[in-house]
Amino acid sequence: MEYRKLGRTDLNVSALCLGSMTWGEQNTEQEGFAQIDCARAAGVNFIDTAEMYPVPPRSTTYGATETIIGNYFRHRANRADWILASKVAGPGNGIDYIRDGKPRHNRSHIVAAIDASLRRLQTDWIDLYQLHWPERPTNYFGQLGYQHKESTFTPLEDTLEVLSDQVRAGKIRHIGISNETPWGTMRYLQLSEARGWPRMASIQNPYNLLNRTFEVGLAEIAIREDCGLLAYSPMAFGMLSGKYANGARPANARITLFSRFSRYTNPQAEAACEQYITLAREHGLDPAQMALAFVTSRPFVTSNIIGATSLEQLNSNLASCEMQLSPELLQAIDNIHRQQPNPAP
Repeated sequence: MEYRKLGRTDLNVSALCLGSMTWGEQNTEQEGFAQIDCARAAGVNFIDTAEMYPVPPRSTTYGATETIIGNYFRHRANRADWILASKVAGPGNGIDYIRDGKPRHNRSHIVAAIDASLRRLQTDWIDLYQLHWPERPTNYFGQLGYQHKESTFTPLEDTLEVLSDQVRAGKIRHIGISNETPWGTMRYLQLSEARGWPRMASIQNPYNLLNRTFEVGLAEIAIREDCGLLAYSPMAFGMLSGKYANGARPANARITLFSRFSRYTNPQAEAACEQYITLAREHGLDPAQMALAFVTSRPFVTSNIIGATSLEQLNSNLASCEMQLSPELLQAIDNIHRQQPNPAP
């Protein structure tokens, strides 16, 4: 397993990060424990969660994923072996059961969210605490074509100040952003430099063969500012594995179970998927592993967040870290991308 520096921190995280958003919905606690043990045996030291997990988010399962991870730490007594990341929810997106349905990135809400996550996780500290999505209306969760809307939102300096206070209190060690834009990323970094506050160490955004929009405005920032990408949905909800090819809907698969996950199933995305899957097989490669290896190999990626609902899937995903993509294969991938760029942003 390769390890990479998390921003300008003293932490070295594994190039593959264990995602957890199925635990408590598609996976039981016992299955979550088994996944963590499996990832650890492969050299993974980085695990990502969020207060609103599992997904799809529901009031009856809110916080269940963090609770499973906390129970794991209690049973295994190995909290210090892990670099733990979690996130605070923003407003909207149907989560009217979090903080009276009006979650904000202000002092009272962030402190309450951190304290609740620490209790569920059964730990004294979170290594990386992220803003799950912006409080302001902007481009995230697949929205392109920015349309400015005047709105009232917590000033970014107020958010950064309370996060800085939580770092000083020892509750969190480092901070990050998620689903953020180039403007938001640079504004946070600018404020940190001007005020002497902690820097955003990472940005967790979607990135995969069907959605390379991160490359347009954020990749250069990630490299030049040491704010690397924690890539989520690297297999486009499993579409790039080939299991949904030709309209197939396997039992118990995420897109089969939850109709809300339609981001990667439009006709353009399905056509591009077919080309990438065919390319992988022409080179004797597993399509899912090729998709993951591509993401992990990008110079602006700090860690690639993999998820699975079975140990078989997880072991296959973990094996992708050993795959090296040839220059010829990378060129072929780019050829497909130019023909059908970002069909599922």
